[in-house]
Amino acid sequence: MTSAFKTKGFARFAKREGLPDEVLCRAAEAMERGLIDADLGGGVVKQRLPRPGQGKCGGYRAIVAFRRRGRVVFVFGYAKSSRSAIDVRELAGFRLLAKHVLAMSADDVDRAVEAGALEEVRCDAEAREAVRQ
Repeated sequence: MTSAFKTKGFARFAKREGLPDEVLCRAAEAMERGLIDADLGGGVVKQRLPRPGQGKCGGYRAIVAFRRRGRVVFVFGYAKSSRSAIDVRELAGFRLLAKHVLAMSADDVDRAVEAGALEEVRCDAEAREAVRQ
């Protein structure tokens, strides 16, 4: 699978909402298969995420920097019930961020992880087990 990461802000959102890495792994895998909910251009996509134990319909929305066979970075998340969409200025900012994070070298990503700016999404048996509990 493509390497997947989350920004520090998205990690806080996911923790607050009880959104486990396994949900993010499934979303990353779906995007790799071409199942993208909305392509916003400039390497930015919007992906629907289910609430734990429920479906995607009333769940969450994630703004993701995405390059197929490259890198997935979850940058912003929100509950569908809290807002309907992102505005033009926010989208411009997300496109700039996507351009930056998708162009990072592997060493740059490693340094960002060490600094705490990015956190790797765990897509392993341990992450899947955490969802079941």
